[in-house]
Amino acid sequence: MSFMKKSPWIIHYDGSSCNGCDIEVLACLTPLYDIERFGIVNTGNPKHADVFLLTGSVNAQNLPVIRQIYSQMPEPKVVVAVGICANSGGIFRECYNILGGADKAVPVDVYVPGCAARPEAIIDGVVRALDILEEKRRALKEGREDELEDRDSLPLLPGEEEAP
Repeated sequence: MSFMKKSPWIIHYDGSSCNGCDIEVLACLTPLYDIERFGIVNTGNPKHADVFLLTGSVNAQNLPVIRQIYSQMPEPKVVVAVGICANSGGIFRECYNILGGADKAVPVDVYVPGCAARPEAIIDGVVRALDILEEKRRALKEGREDELEDRDSLPLLPGEEEAP
């Protein structure tokens, strides 16, 4: 760990879900689980966030929102997909408007399984994301930005073209 480091800040976004995982994310903030003991702060501004916590599946309507939040986050950043819907589309995967899991919109660093994901699993996923965030910080500090660019490129959907 470096000598001086800020607390990791999380931004949470709910895609198309049943809100079960969102309730469990809120449970992480209660005194029983107390995710803030790790110095983690929940924010509503992507420009302050280090960790992007996504619940629910991706559809055509929330795809641009997810990508906009991700693009507004400063480097280095990590994405945590919480619950089976964010992992693969879940029970909604076969719906006409569902594109799939979070990895259809942004590069995902940590997948947290469950339907709904338990608070312990969510906290474990966030702690794993903090290790990845530290690794990305080290890569930026050492001038290895090319490693991050390969990892952080946005996935293309059918019919999309790569930006020039």
